Amino acid sequence: MSAFFIATVAIKDGAKFADYASKFRATAAAHGGMPLLRGKVGKALAGPASHDLAAIAAFPDMAALEAWHASDAYQAIIPLRNQAADMTIIAYEEVG
Repeated sequence: MSAFFIATVAIKDGAKFADYASKFRATAAAHGGMPLLRGKVGKALAGPASHDLAAIAAFPDMAALEAWHASDAYQAIIPLRNQAADMTIIAYEEVG
């Protein structure tokens, strides 16, 4: 079953975030990850939206997502991610 990386993002430094995003795409692709959405908050329909944008990437399965997340290439850009934005990141696994 497919697995999904879903992040909500509050940007702190736009230039650093752009750098992180391009590096993210390269590291994810090496593990079969494909960006599905990078969108800014339009309108909160229920509850607060304290972030600027959301991002979703699909992976072939949870093992691929976890291998990507643990990879040296992704671990190397986490400090850049932390400088660029405050993020909540959750991995979801497709059901049924």
